[in-house]
Amino acid sequence: MATVENAVAKTVKDVSPHEFVKAYSAHLKRSGKMELPEWTDIVKTGRFKELAPYDPDWYYIRAASMARKIYLRQGIGVGGFQKIYGGRKRNGSRPPHFCKSSGAIARHILQQLETMNIIEIDPKGGRKITSQGQRDLDQVAGRV
Repeated sequence: MATVENAVAKTVKDVSPHEFVKAYSAHLKRSGKMELPEWTDIVKTGRFKELAPYDPDWYYIRAASMARKIYLRQGIGVGGFQKIYGGRKRNGSRPPHFCKSSGAIARHILQQLETMNIIEIDPKGGRKITSQGQRDLDQVAGRV
């Protein structure tokens, strides 16, 4: 008896987040629709960071991660992403505290995703995924 391969459509929820973000960031880079701002090589991703990211493709990875987060939970805005990507600020000999990440980076990526028609502004606040964006993300998830 031969086993039949299940031809079930994969969604973003069905695949590993790490694998999906890697695949989708590569897709964004290949498509060429997303243009990198000139400051990507020198900017820190938050005031709690000491150095800029080492990975030259960090912008595409962050964009893919943000698109995935909006797919899973509609209505996240710039402030929500600042909290999600925030972290611990080390204050030397004083105790560490939570610090938000850069709002300019989050805002810029959201604007880029909007021009690519992957997300749109939600009237209730924040951003939501478009039908084309959902199809695009599910297509990449199917390949993973």
